[in-house]
Amino acid sequence: MLNYINFVFHIQTGFRVSGYDSGVIYLASSSQRRAELLRQIGIEFKILEVNIDESRLATESAGAYVSRMAEVKARAGQKMLSNHSELLPVLAADTIISIDGSIIGKPDKSQDCRAILTKLSARQHQVLSAVAVSFRDRLELKVSVNQVRFRALEEWEVEAYCAHDEPLDKAGAYAIQGKAAIFIEYMEGSYSSVMGLPLFETAELLRQAGISVLKQ
Repeated sequence: MLNYINFVFHIQTGFRVSGYDSGVIYLASSSQRRAELLRQIGIEFKILEVNIDESRLATESAGAYVSRMAEVKARAGQKMLSNHSELLPVLAADTIISIDGSIIGKPDKSQDCRAILTKLSARQHQVLSAVAVSFRDRLELKVSVNQVRFRALEEWEVEAYCAHDEPLDKAGAYAIQGKAAIFIEYMEGSYSSVMGLPLFETAELLRQAGISVLKQ
């Protein structure tokens, strides 16, 4: 069964603000995949490039870590706009891969890519995507947890895939929307979440901030 974990940090539940109807947000991410997914549902956005410390705390679980990253990114984006006259919601997200309780990051080189895919081969792993929306003095966050199983990968397939650029900036060293789709034997959850932005949760948070996807 698919598990959804909802987190609300430090603030009251529900934006429910009045006087905001521009339908435009800030995306605190330079991810082309997240931009593509927002465009898919018709959300207008402006890009904010935020730099944060992405170090994991010693005893931090995968769910706590991905949640904190999304929250910190959203707060960093909101802080960048603190002296800006334009008041818009800030959306941020983070996606990680977890297997055996360990977080699998992005490969720095093809050797890392090969090691990661070999570990994922013929096994099930979790993809956790957190999305946060910060607006005025409120921040709300949701996390979707998805199960993905890879078929057994042959060594030559791993070598061939890792020779391309596609896996090098991806959590878990693969892109579900790319050639790695042929590796996925089974998935339970949200395709957009595995891609990097859970659209169901995103739309819910934007609706609470006064933005209705269907009215855009």
